[in-house]
Amino acid sequence: MRRMGRAERIALGTIGIGLVVLALKLAAWLLTGSAALFSDAAETVVNVAASLVALAALRFAARPADANHPYGHDKAEFFAAVIEGVLIVVAAIVILQHAWAVFREPVPITAPLPGLALNTLATLCNLGWSTVLRRQGRALRSPALLADGQHLMADVVTSLGVVIGLGLAVATGQQWLDPLLAAATAVYILVSGGQVIGESVGGLMDAAPAATIVERIRLLVGQHAEGAIEAHDLRMRHAGRLTFLEFHLVVPGTMSVSDAHAICDRIEAALKAEMEGLMITIHVEPDAKAKHHGVIVL
Repeated sequence: MRRMGRAERIALGTIGIGLVVLALKLAAWLLTGSAALFSDAAETVVNVAASLVALAALRFAARPADANHPYGHDKAEFFAAVIEGVLIVVAAIVILQHAWAVFREPVPITAPLPGLALNTLATLCNLGWSTVLRRQGRALRSPALLADGQHLMADVVTSLGVVIGLGLAVATGQQWLDPLLAAATAVYILVSGGQVIGESVGGLMDAAPAATIVERIRLLVGQHAEGAIEAHDLRMRHAGRLTFLEFHLVVPGTMSVSDAHAICDRIEAALKAEMEGLMITIHVEPDAKAKHHGVIVL
């Protein structure tokens, strides 16, 4: 049986934390009957569901490359992030419907202080765990963990707004603030869901890494390709923890295969020392293939 990886253990921890937070927020909503606290609890239901999807994706992505998937299964994490984004959008719609119903038929808020205390405790749990998720997601280059961490941080922001706003509603007696806060929460997480979907679709569509990373790669190729004439047609894409890089390296036509290979080895060693999970393909060409435009100056 395959041993559970670090990313999978973190995703499993997220499910446990999510269930604790969900219990606290449901208790807060049931105590108060607040539409705003309902919106917070509804988003947490999505968090737990998304964490289950993330765990399944991480387990699938950890499978080694095979005959049908020679580049591995890492893109499964992008599918998980897209599903999470869709779940966020669904939660936003449910919250808006509930907020509208409460606005039309106001529900009195009961036991506000215990409810707010429970919600604040749940928010602190999310704050701590979202920090862990984002840090580990960057370290492990995991889109699923990063999406989970970003979603939890969005939950923290909305929860803080709900706690402050609901406190004001109770203090002023303006009950219309309660459904208004729920609607504002829904709009915020709707935007968050759209961002998660956009970033994940970019990965599925083989979007290039950040411009700063591409420029750093170009610089390293130029610094370690001594003996070559130019490099052109550099292309990059990322898939989960892996980043694929390919380019053409032009060398003198009289250079031996062994010498050209040594240059390629030197470039690959420098690039892999700089970036973990880099898969490199270099196509060596004779000087007659030089383009002299759109090239890396060597």
